[in-house]
Amino acid sequence: MDYFSEPNQTYHRRPRYLPLVAVALISAILGSMLSLAVGVKYFNPSQTPGAGSKATTAIPTSSPKQVANIEPAASSFQAVNIAKAVGPAVVGVANFQSVNSYRGNGLFGGGGSSGGGGLQEVGSGSGIVIDANKGYIVTNNHVIDGASKIVVTLANNKSVDGKLVGADPRTDLAVIQVTDTKGLVAAPIGDSNTLEVGEPVVAIGNPGGQQFARSLTEGVISALNRVLQLSGEASFNLIQTDAAINPGNSGGALVDWQGKVIGINSAKNQEPGFEGMGFAIPISDAMPIINQLIQTGHASHAGIWVSIDQNYNAEYAQARGWPAGALVTDVSANGPAAKAGMQPGDIITQVNGAAVSDYYDLTHELFKYKAGDSVKLVVARNGKQVNLQVTLAELPQGQ
Repeated sequence: MDYFSEPNQTYHRRPRYLPLVAVALISAILGSMLSLAVGVKYFNPSQTPGAGSKATTAIPTSSPKQVANIEPAASSFQAVNIAKAVGPAVVGVANFQSVNSYRGNGLFGGGGSSGGGGLQEVGSGSGIVIDANKGYIVTNNHVIDGASKIVVTLANNKSVDGKLVGADPRTDLAVIQVTDTKGLVAAPIGDSNTLEVGEPVVAIGNPGGQQFARSLTEGVISALNRVLQLSGEASFNLIQTDAAINPGNSGGALVDWQGKVIGINSAKNQEPGFEGMGFAIPISDAMPIINQLIQTGHASHAGIWVSIDQNYNAEYAQARGWPAGALVTDVSANGPAAKAGMQPGDIITQVNGAAVSDYYDLTHELFKYKAGDSVKLVVARNGKQVNLQVTLAELPQGQ
């Protein structure tokens, strides 16, 4: 699977995934996913007040003049109105890295154009303006990961520097800010909790970079509550759509027929023989994280404070006659799991009755909860089933 950043050369990087699900994401997934001594990766985020929950908290809002407004029109012309109103709120986001530190290691695929000060553009994606007054733009973390400089290209083709406000690898979300807000327009935010399969949607983004900026593709919601075996995206129940999504669309908008953003385009299935399988993070689930990034510069999550073997999955387990689950390799001293009696070598098979077959399942289940919540874990230990009651704790920042 490859993230949706647009490499300057064609390159498809596929992180680990279950054989039945081959999803291509645009940019590369963060390389620091194996170290979860304090819960970075495997004892995935659970929600903090609002994180991953249905409730959303207020963010700074733009004035009415700076929020796109969809004029009523016949359905046959609705996509035209959406393009005119929401299109300007979708921007290009370019990731520049040091020529010395970036060695064409495949993060975004090969060499790129040189920027000033020894910087090189190594990839690009899209972003959505959510607050025109303060210049806040949401995108995917994988679009800006490792950037020494972020350049935002606005609807008027003007390029300005973007400042990273905050990023959260665990949910693949990031917020950047531009100081030049003249003429900036914010996209109206919708409610992804009310979506139904079959509803028409459009995807707006920059496939291929600025040459095809604000391309609009039309489709429907193909399915809801999809779970992908990908870091970040594994936290959410994703929206599946057949609207065409291509490299460079990461961080772009999935818009409903009322002209409101209901998803952040993040992934697609690029396996040969598959077409029309794109995925977006539901906006109602993303907003609590986005608000935290704006307010504090980081997102807080809860977990059990253990490290999990990322290579251990259902197929690996079956080949050895072991139970499927999340294999614990280390337990943080005095952490929630340690206090509950968890041991290295335990295989977590259930969280509150929900089956767990690997790290991604554990990530997805724990994201539903917040620090202080108590969860029942079922683990396999030396051929026996052990029940543990674990009180989740907030994960330390940067771990």
